[in-house]
Amino acid sequence: MSADSAPTNLTNHFLIAMPALSDELFGRSVVFLCEHSDKGALGLVINKPSDILLPRLFEKIDLSLGREDLSDQPVFQGGPVQTERGFVLHDAVEGGEGESVYASTLSIPGGLEMTTSKDVLEAISSGAGPRRVFVTLGYASWGQGQLESEITENSWLTVEADPDLIFDTPVAERYERAMALLGLQPWMLSPDAGHG
Repeated sequence: MSADSAPTNLTNHFLIAMPALSDELFGRSVVFLCEHSDKGALGLVINKPSDILLPRLFEKIDLSLGREDLSDQPVFQGGPVQTERGFVLHDAVEGGEGESVYASTLSIPGGLEMTTSKDVLEAISSGAGPRRVFVTLGYASWGQGQLESEITENSWLTVEADPDLIFDTPVAERYERAMALLGLQPWMLSPDAGHG
């Protein structure tokens, strides 16, 4: 896909790091873009787990994890910005009049929401809350025109997001599965391919 045909709004898309991108945080990463506009972009890295599991995070904020299905789920390193702050990506949960039931929520076209307020964690603590949740500390962001420039420089591939890849795919398989959404394998893009 040439740069001039790339969509201008990549909200609800995955950014897939090109194999040549060797940055410690972003190398082999898959980023879910929660928001993208002419002002910049905000996303969560979905395949870099931290060594903290959800029960430990809940302990730190004086809550118990009331959901057995989440007890072995890691907290992810969502990106280098605000790494002490939690971000919860989850299925949309609507209250009255189509509004989210949580205080600080960004609705993402395609059916997901990202919540930064503690009330979503309190709901999970009580055994309720959204069915599928993905929790990160920190997020990734790009200033105005920065992401577009990185895409033009071939740092990232883009593809429409598949929520199942975020919630249901084993972490170790997310990079290859994201590539497969484009019909690619990482070795196909390696600068060493064909030079064996």
